[in-house]
This record gives sequence, C-alpha cells and structure tokens, in this order.
Amino acid sequence: MMNECDKRSPKIRNDLVFYVIFLLLAILPEILFSEDNCPEWAKTAIWYQIFPERFRNGDTKNDPTVETLEGTWPYDHQAGWQITPWTSDWYKLQPWEEKNAHGFYYNVQTRRYGGDIQGILDELGYLQDIGVTAIYLNPVFESPSAHKYGATDYHHIDNNFGPDPIGDLSICKTEKPGDPSTWKWTSADLLFLKLIDEVHKHGMKIVIDGVFNHVGIPFWAFLDVRRYGPRSGYSDWFIINSFDDPETPKDEFKYQGWCGYSDLPEIREDNNGPVAGFRNHVHAIVKRWGDPNGDGDPSDGIDGWRLDVADKVSSIFWKDFHQWVKEVNPSAFLTGEVWWDDFPSNKMFDPSPWLAGDIFDGVMNYRFADIMLKGFIDRPGLEPSELNSLLEAERGQRPGSSLLVSQNLMGSHDTERFASMVINPNRWLDHANNLQYDPDFAIRRPTEIERNVQKQILVFQFTYIGTPYIYYGDEIGMWGADDPDCRKPMIWPDMKYEPELAHPFGYPRTPDAVEVNVQLKNVYQSLISIRKQYPCLQTGTYRTVLCDDVKEIFVFERASESDTIRVVYNLSGHTQTVIESEYLNADPQKWQLIFSINEVKEEFGPECARIYLKIK
Repeated sequence: MMNECDKRSPKIRNDLVFYVIFLLLAILPEILFSEDNCPEWAKTAIWYQIFPERFRNGDTKNDPTVETLEGTWPYDHQAGWQITPWTSDWYKLQPWEEKNAHGFYYNVQTRRYGGDIQGILDELGYLQDIGVTAIYLNPVFESPSAHKYGATDYHHIDNNFGPDPIGDLSICKTEKPGDPSTWKWTSADLLFLKLIDEVHKHGMKIVIDGVFNHVGIPFWAFLDVRRYGPRSGYSDWFIINSFDDPETPKDEFKYQGWCGYSDLPEIREDNNGPVAGFRNHVHAIVKRWGDPNGDGDPSDGIDGWRLDVADKVSSIFWKDFHQWVKEVNPSAFLTGEVWWDDFPSNKMFDPSPWLAGDIFDGVMNYRFADIMLKGFIDRPGLEPSELNSLLEAERGQRPGSSLLVSQNLMGSHDTERFASMVINPNRWLDHANNLQYDPDFAIRRPTEIERNVQKQILVFQFTYIGTPYIYYGDEIGMWGADDPDCRKPMIWPDMKYEPELAHPFGYPRTPDAVEVNVQLKNVYQSLISIRKQYPCLQTGTYRTVLCDDVKEIFVFERASESDTIRVVYNLSGHTQTVIESEYLNADPQKWQLIFSINEVKEEFGPECARIYLKIK
C-alpha cells in the first residue's frame, strides 16, 4: 500500500532529494569544521614554549661531550671544548673559545649548556605556579645540534636529554630504524614518557615539535643513501642531484638542502606531499608518541604537534597527518608554523587555507606580534582606527574555532626577544634584528619605561581573542636579539649570573645585571589569573568599542553569558585625563576596575592599560 509520500510525482521526489542534498552541502562545512572539532582544552590554554637545551640542566651526568657535536655545523674539531657555564656572560668567550681564533657567532653555535628533560621535570611546579596550562617543546628527538631541527631520528628522544646517553646509543644499534617492530625504548624515551605523565598530573598538556620537511645529515635514512647510493631503499626520500662514484677519489654526492642549507637535507615530495616511504615512517612516529603503549588509550602520549615550516609541505600531507593524529587522540591539538609569504617584503601568509578544519586547529600567530609592534612600540604609532583595521583583518584570517585557539605570541626561538622588541622600535619583526646584520641593534637591559610598554602589550595579549603564548624567560624579563641571542640559558632565582658586559665586536657597554624581574613576573601571574577567572576572556566574543583618533584611546570588549570585560588603552604617548564614562557607556558604576598598569586613576599615562569588569 502506497503512503502519501509515495504518491508524489517523480519530479517532486527528485526536487526533494535535490533540496536535501543542497541543504546538506550547505551545512556540512559547519558540521565538519565546527568548534566541537577543536580540543576544548586548547580554547583555554596558557602556552609556554621551552627550548630544552637552554631551560634547565637537571642532570649534569648526561651533559653533551665534544663527540656529540659531530654531524652539525661547523663540523670541525673543537679543541679543549667544554660545557658552557650556565650563568656566564652571554657574549663573553670562554677560554677554549678564545684559543680557536673565531668570534662569538662561530663559537655560539658550538656551545652546549646541558638543558635536559630532568630540568623540565624539576620545574613543572614553577610553570604551574605561573599559571601555565600547555607546554610546547622545541624538538626533542635525537640530533647533534643545540636546536634539534636537524634530526638523527624521530623515534628516540635525544640521548643527552636522558639519564644514560651511552647506554641509549647501545640500544639504538640493536634496531632497524626503518622497521618500527624493532624499535625499543631508551632511558631518554622513558624519562620523556615520565615527563608526559607528570605534565598531565599537574593538569597541563604537552605538545612537541614535528620537523618533517627536512632532517639532519646524521639522519639514519640519509646515511644509508650516502653509503649505498641508488641501491639504498631510501634513495627516493631525498632530492639527490648526483650520487658519489666510488671509483673516483672525488665526492660527487650532491643533494638539496632546506632553503639551501646543506646540513638540512630536504625530504622529496610528489603530488601527495612527502614520498610514500617517508609518509609511512611519519605515520608510525605519530602512533609511537601519541599512544606509547599502544593500548588505544592516548592518555600516556603527547597532546599534539607543532608543525615546523608547515607552509613548505603539501597540504595534502597535512590533511593525512591530521587524520592520523586525530585517530590516535581526537583531543590532540595541531598548530602550524605558517609565517612568511614574502620575507624580503615583510609579507606574512594569510593562514586561513590551513585553518579550514582538516589541516591545523590553529597557527603560531606571528601576525599578532607584528600588529603589537606597529601599534605600541613603533614611533609614531598607529592611530586607534588604524590599529583596529589591522586587528580586524587579522581576525578575518582565523576562521571558526581557530579564532579562539591560535597562539598569540610576542616572540619565539626565531625572533628577537619581546623585551628587545620594545627597546628597538621601528623595525620589521624578524628582519636584521641582530648585531650580525645591524651593529646598532640595542642589546641592553630595558628601562622602567620600556618595561611599562611591555606590560601594556601583555594586557592586550592576555585579554585579546586567541590563546596567550609565553616564550621561556619572557615572564622574568629576559632580553636578547634574534637568533642566537634569543636562546640564552633561562634565568633562575637560585643561581647567580655574571652581569652582561661583553660585546661580540668588542664595543664598550654598561654592565647589565642578569636576574629575575619579580615585578614583571607578578604582572604575568596576575593577568593569567584574570584570564582564567573570567570565561569571556577564554571563549567570549570580541568587539571593538571605541577608536578615538583625537584622544588616541582604543577600547575593546570580550563578552560571555556571565561576564563582560573592557580593556582601555592610551596610545597617545603622553599622560592625559580621560573620563571613564566616555568608554563605559556613561554607566561606570556598573564596571569594576580590576587591573591597571598605573595606579593613579585620574591620570591615564602613556604606557597605561586598564581592565574593567561587569558581571551580568
């Protein structure tokens, strides 16, 4: 018996089918790329980046030796080499460095300070005390370099980060690195797994660096290619221009390095991204660190990946990588380094193509730092309306939940330090901000006024939409030019440091005391506490309230169902009197001032920012 639907004409039924399909196609992106697909914890994260070799030396028995430098620049033997004292003057050459007739920028690349996994374990309480909820580690995999961006392998933690470097090397020799079934756990691996467990016990998450565009010269597969030439099973993993001819004394082996750097062999790509063999290897790596014991419960694994030079790798591969990671741990977070579109022209990528929902959850938001430089540091600065336009354009490049989870940073291992940005205005971010390129770049300690500018930007960073991101040591006042100076050893209160007096080119300078800036640290802790306390700052909406180009006052608002916060900035560069009702809807009695950089309420200083709260 036919029901009423069956009695409709074929045309009507076809129209209905078409309409349903059309409706599904219209709402499918919203379903697939909704905020629900982004890990909830990432929306409330307080990020802290650690450069492991420079964070804390927790175990001096595993310190690198001169032999561990083999396979990385500058490749020559370092006579008399020793671990560099943690508390020494950064630019001062050590006795063994003075003897090799090279300057600071050569010797700094051979330095090792001994930071390790135990050092991170020892300071988890410190991070928790600050208010950190998510840690991002620069590469931790086996590598002879200090930065670890030229991997020897991906399936082991660097042996000098663990308690038994020699024993770990012996374990590695029993494996076939191309066969995951032969992989074992070294002492460094096990200590890293302990770190993951302790991080989770402290209520934090941990994300590690994935460098899958290039490897180091000692990478196991590259060594195999170098040894066996075209007969190697891994010869198609790399871009080999010519193999060595064993019949000649000359070494004809030529290959392509990342961005022309020969010590970083580049992975070859086909139409699907990195070639199949390498892709399969990376898939195994994802499983190993996402669920170390392989029981289907990812709680013993990492909480996500930061993907290095992500714009240099095919998005097809990243979509597969996204699927692999989420299959292991649906709550894992993926963030991409999507940065320079045209470096010479200071043009950054529009990251939105990488944030469609099936590639990355968020990006390292260098665009935020660039806007803060232009709005708060450069002179003359931006008018409030100009600042608002830049912020509006930047937010438009973060679709969906990426607006909440992208990491708003003010510095990293690849830029000049936040404090040194303030000291050196009117410069492009990450461009020649180093004494090698510009001898006039100021390498001194910030003044009190400059610290206030830093605090003003901090208020913006911790109240703006997106997740705040701290580069290790910024919270206690570290300063430094671009790489390598941004990678100084962490300043700890239980150590006494030599003042900075030396200059890499021998220029005279005033001594700068190296110590924890307690006042600045307190500001970080206060702002983190405020952000955690009020939902509007974590997942609330954003709205620009006021752009007064005459008085140069800028006000924005974050709002949720339970609370609203307004943040007020004086961009004029001078002290002025501002009536609160002008930016609080003529109803200041409903608003509570909960934070201010300057304490005099009637005067609005040139480095001032105020946070007002209204409970609904």
